[in-house]
Amino acid sequence: MASRVAARGSAQAPGAPEGHQVRKAIIPLAGLGSRLLPATKVVPKGMLPLADKPVVQYIVEEAAAAGLTDILLVTGADRKTFDAHFGPAPELERLLAERGYHEALGELATTTGLARISCVAQDEPRGLGDAVLRGADYVGAEPFAILFGDNVLRGPENLLARMIAARSAYGGTILALTEIPRSEVSSRGVVAFEPTSDPAVVRITDLVEKPTAAEAPSNWIMIGRCVCDPAIFRILRDTPAGHGGEIHLSDALGVLAALREDRGGGVHGVVLRGRRLDTGNTQDYIRATVELACSRPDIAGEFLPWLRHYVRELG
Repeated sequence: MASRVAARGSAQAPGAPEGHQVRKAIIPLAGLGSRLLPATKVVPKGMLPLADKPVVQYIVEEAAAAGLTDILLVTGADRKTFDAHFGPAPELERLLAERGYHEALGELATTTGLARISCVAQDEPRGLGDAVLRGADYVGAEPFAILFGDNVLRGPENLLARMIAARSAYGGTILALTEIPRSEVSSRGVVAFEPTSDPAVVRITDLVEKPTAAEAPSNWIMIGRCVCDPAIFRILRDTPAGHGGEIHLSDALGVLAALREDRGGGVHGVVLRGRRLDTGNTQDYIRATVELACSRPDIAGEFLPWLRHYVRELG
């Protein structure tokens, strides 16, 4: 697949349907954060900081950079934390202004002005499919994006913009894909695929949730970005609970892949070119923090020399 999916944009597929503008996104954030306890006992994992911003803010910034204007956060019982972060803070703003902290005041203004943020509660975590279904009324009949709440993307490309362009070219649903070692597929949603006339795009023929290494159709997985046809909602309503008693988004996507285009079917994939920082467990969260710090010019100038010295001392 790596040879077929080149690092370039998608060409217009002959006769492909013209997609509607993608304006809305759903960000699922209601997971228990059990792999990050006790840090997530009070603070939801989407609000844990990477450097000086919470994880969810990076994801909202990514959506806004792709032109999305309306974002639904699917939270647990902690929605007030998210409301407070993306809402105004008049008392704090007053104090910052009085004390001349204009740069900090500007950062607050940027946070509140990224997009129109709404929240809905998922009273009990029942899987990504159930979380996405909570956004059915919010999305309506429009295509929309799904951005998983524990994946932060790095790199110069705007992956969502590429996916939206692929949706315009091919219709249906577009997934972001990456290759992993086959030994790691048992915790992922794995895709089967075939090439298209565009080496930057593949057609997804099936998705398998958490297969064994022997059963996996490939070692290519869907990562936390989708641009979906609204037909996904009617599929999710009929999707039974699967592994772990959860409604899996990948099961519904597998059904969509087999549907005709005039019923909202067809699923294609594009490959992530940049880096994906996983923040869903302690080891990955620490790695993500260090990698992000090393990539920030305003942090790396002091942090990198310290880190090199510290690693040398460890021997």
